[in-house]
Amino acid sequence: MREGLQIENPDIKVADRIRLLEALSDTGLKRIVAGSFVSPKWTPQMAKIDEVIEGFTPRPDVIYTALALNEKGVERRARYIPPLSLDDGLPSTNVHVCDVFAQRNTNRSREQEIASWPGRIAAAVVAGATEAQVGIGAAWGSNWLGRFSHEERMDLLARQVAMWEAAGVTVTKVSLADPMGWNVPHEVEQDLRGIMSRWPTVQKFHLHLHNTRGVAPISIYAALRTLDQRHTAIVDASIGGMAGCPYCGNGRAATLTPTEDLVHLLDSLGYATGVDLDRLIEVVVLAEEIVGHPLYGHVSKAGARPRTDQLYAMDMPFIETLEQAQHFRLGRSAWEGALSPWKEPIRSPARDAVASAERSD
Repeated sequence: MREGLQIENPDIKVADRIRLLEALSDTGLKRIVAGSFVSPKWTPQMAKIDEVIEGFTPRPDVIYTALALNEKGVERRARYIPPLSLDDGLPSTNVHVCDVFAQRNTNRSREQEIASWPGRIAAAVVAGATEAQVGIGAAWGSNWLGRFSHEERMDLLARQVAMWEAAGVTVTKVSLADPMGWNVPHEVEQDLRGIMSRWPTVQKFHLHLHNTRGVAPISIYAALRTLDQRHTAIVDASIGGMAGCPYCGNGRAATLTPTEDLVHLLDSLGYATGVDLDRLIEVVVLAEEIVGHPLYGHVSKAGARPRTDQLYAMDMPFIETLEQAQHFRLGRSAWEGALSPWKEPIRSPARDAVASAERSD
């Protein structure tokens, strides 16, 4: 709701935004970023975030968060807590590896971001904080400066961790953000292994990996294979991959991993997501209707791998278009009028065996 809609038409109606937010809430997702409290001059897509929050019906089992980038935004957001939440509420420090992106995105230099650390840490100590999070943005590379090294990332994390530890606060969470889509799986794995080895107190990893160049789902898979039962991974995704960034030079092409594709992957790997994938796909259909153009996911176009009771009809006609491929959710009406060369029904002993096994189960 934030990452996706911030790059779409600002004129999308509040009622449609609320419809989308409530439909997402009914899928089993447990954490939804409802929007951002930012300047409507520079991000007009979020100009009516107050109306959205005031108008939607929250589910008690869903955590709703929202982004705020400055004190004014924090004050606006505070008026809506609840239904909004500050998530885990950990105090934090953060810095962009790319100084250019920092200036384009937040109108602050990297040095200004670093200069804010002592004040943030001091305020957290006064508030009685015992845990904190650190983070880096534009972590793996920059469209203006090129690739960043593992050593650069670790150095910027180490500087933050050292300041928190000197203040008597333990760092338990690390955020790695990649707005320009430079992530690649082997570097993500190297970074996570380095953090786990150097700072074993870190239990949570928040990965914000843009899918600009189609690699984010592979990097997420690599991260899941690297972390173990001690860790929690928070992975950002967006319906249909709808996402983008006006500051990075890629616009809507920046995208994120489509939520429905990620859930399908997690389900296939044996994770108990608790998310209803069929409902999630219907939300993608709704989102495409609301934004007025096709989105970028795969599972919403072809369906999940069919269960035994969902296997395709063997005598189905040629399926050539995206519209016809929607038979997985719309049934035979989706392929009406399609070319079919089969003069006799197609039979398969293997299919009969599948059906027999299903009946015996």
